[in-house]
Amino acid sequence: MTEAFVVYGAAGSGSVPIEAALDLLELPYRVQECSPWEGQEEADKLAPINPMLQVPALALPTGEVISESAAILIWLADRYPDARLAPALTEPARPTFLRWMTFVSSAIYALYWVADNPSRILDHAEHHTGLKARLFDRIARCWELMGAQLRPGKYLLGEDLSVLDLYVATASRWLPGRRRFYEAAPGLAETIRRVDADPRLTALWAERFPFNQGWEH
Repeated sequence: MTEAFVVYGAAGSGSVPIEAALDLLELPYRVQECSPWEGQEEADKLAPINPMLQVPALALPTGEVISESAAILIWLADRYPDARLAPALTEPARPTFLRWMTFVSSAIYALYWVADNPSRILDHAEHHTGLKARLFDRIARCWELMGAQLRPGKYLLGEDLSVLDLYVATASRWLPGRRRFYEAAPGLAETIRRVDADPRLTALWAERFPFNQGWEH
C-alpha cells in the first residue's frame, strides 16, 4: 500500500480543501490535528513542520513538506492530472485558474491572519472590532470582484470541479459568512452550493466543516 500523506490542520480551517482534494483523488492520508492559535503547545507541535506556525501543511510520502494552501492544492491537481482537478498547462483556462487560486490566497485568505487576532498588528483592544469590520468589508469586496469577472459553467472554471471550487467553497464560509458571499458574488452562488452538495464530499463536510444550523450566518 502507498504510504499516506499527512495533512497538518484542523476542522474548519484551510486544511479542509486539502482533505477534500485528497478524498476526490482517493489518496491515502491522515490528519495530524494542529491548532496553533490555541496556545504554545499546539504551536510547538507545528514548528518543526512549518516555522510560520500556520496550517495547512502537507507532508508527502517522500518526507518533503509543502506549506501554503494554494501551493498544496495546485501541486495535488498537477501531480494527478487524470482527475482533472485543474486545467492542464496547455488549456485556455489555465491562466484563469492560476489567477484566482492566487487571488483567493493573497487577497482573501491572508487577511485572516489579522482578522483572527487583530492584536497581531494593533495594540488597542478597543479598536479591534472596527478593524475586523473593515477587513470583512474588504473580503466581501474581493468576492465581489471575483464574481464580476468569472463566468462559471457547472463549476467555477467550466464543467469540471477543480481545486479552485474546493478553495472557494471553504473560504466563503469563514467570516463575514456565506450569506454575505452570496450577496457580493451572486453569480458564484449556485456553483458553490453544488460543491457543498457533492455526494463525494458529504462525509468530509460532516466531519471537518459541518453545515450546522445557522452556518450561513
